[in-house]
Amino acid sequence: VTQIRPGLIVGPRDGTDRFTYWPVRIARGGDVLAPGKPSDLTQYIDVRDLAAFMVHCLEQGLTRAYNVVRPPMPFGELLDACLQASDSDARLTWVPAGFLAEQDVLPWRDLHLWVDADGPQAGSLAWSSQKAIDAGLTFRPLAETARDTLAWYRTLPTERQAAPRAGLPAEREAEVLAAWHAAQSAP
Repeated sequence: VTQIRPGLIVGPRDGTDRFTYWPVRIARGGDVLAPGKPSDLTQYIDVRDLAAFMVHCLEQGLTRAYNVVRPPMPFGELLDACLQASDSDARLTWVPAGFLAEQDVLPWRDLHLWVDADGPQAGSLAWSSQKAIDAGLTFRPLAETARDTLAWYRTLPTERQAAPRAGLPAEREAEVLAAWHAAQSAP
C-alpha cells in the first residue's frame, strides 16, 4: 500500500481560493495586509507536483506512507513569489498576529496558508516531507504556481472572480489596515 498524505493542495483549478487569494490579491495592487511576520512558516503542494509524484509511486512500485508537501518556507517568500508572478505595485504591510486577533482576523478562517509562529497553531504548517523527497518528489518554483493560478483565475467568469471563496473581503482588509496605520501613528 502507498499512502499519500498531501498538505494543502493548490494551483490552477483550485476552487477553494485558499491559495488563490494571495496571487489574486497581490495582483490587485495597493496596500496588502500581510499577516504576522515574514518568517512565519507555511507549506502547500502544487496539484501538478502531487499528481506527478503519485504517478512516480505507481511506476516505481513504492509502498510507504509519504507526507507530500513542500518543505516549510517563510510566509514572506510566498508573498514575494506572488509579487513576482503578478508584476503588480502591491506593497506588503506586515501586521502582527496579536493586532489581527484584536481585529477578529484569524488564521485559516480569514487568511489561509498562515499561522502565527507564536500561537496555538504553531507547527501545523511544518510537516516533514523528506521521505517523499528521497523517493523522488520534486517541486516547481513557487512563482510558477502563483503565476499559473493567477492566469487560471483570470479565465473564470466575472461573477465568480467578484466573489472569492476565501480571504479577507477588500472592505474588511481596508478597515484592518486603517486601524493598524492609526495605531502606528498614535502617540
